[in-house]
Amino acid sequence: MKHPTNRELFAYWNKQRGERLAPDRADIEPSAIRHVLGDTFVLSVDSLAHYPFRLAGTRLCALFGRELKSESFVKLWERTGQTALRELLAVVMEEKTGVVASATGATSDDSVLAVNLELLLLPLAHHSRNEARVLGALAPMTAPYWLGARSVGALKLGMFRHIGAVNDPMPPRLVAAPGRVRHGLVVYQGGRQD
Repeated sequence: MKHPTNRELFAYWNKQRGERLAPDRADIEPSAIRHVLGDTFVLSVDSLAHYPFRLAGTRLCALFGRELKSESFVKLWERTGQTALRELLAVVMEEKTGVVASATGATSDDSVLAVNLELLLLPLAHHSRNEARVLGALAPMTAPYWLGARSVGALKLGMFRHIGAVNDPMPPRLVAAPGRVRHGLVVYQGGRQD
C-alpha cells in the first residue's frame, strides 16, 4: 500500500478484527478514522445492484462531482473491467481477505487530465446476507489541481494484490522415505533390473 489513507484504514481494520477473519460492522467507529473518512466508503454486497454505495466520503464524491450514495460502485469502472471488479469483490467477501489495487481515471470531459488512484477493499463480518458490507477507500496518489472543478469519468483497474489474510499454520513438512540424498533430491533404490 502506498497511500497513507489506505495504510491507516487497513491498520485500523486489522486492529479491530483481532484474531477474527474480519471485524463486524459495529466494530468500525467513524471517529477513530476521522482523518481518512473523506476517501472512505462502505458498499452493500448486492451483486444484482452492482454493489451500491451505502456511504461515500466527501473527497470521493468531489472526485466524481456528485453524491455517490446508492449509486453502483461497479458502474464507476470501464465496462471491460466491471466483470473483474465484481469477481474481486466476491473474493473479498467469500475469502475474507482484503485487496489493494491501482486504478487510473481521466476527467469525464474527455480531456487529457488523468489521475492515479489506489483502491482498498476490506470485508466486514456479517450475520445475514442483507448485512454484508465492504469497507474501502479510493484515494488519488496526488491530489489533482482540478479536484472539485472537474469530475472523473470511468476508472480503469490496474494491478492488485490480496492482503490481510489470516496466516494459516505451516503445513507439515513432507519427510522423505529412507534413501540417499543427492543435491536436495532423494534417490530411491529399485527400478529396472537388467
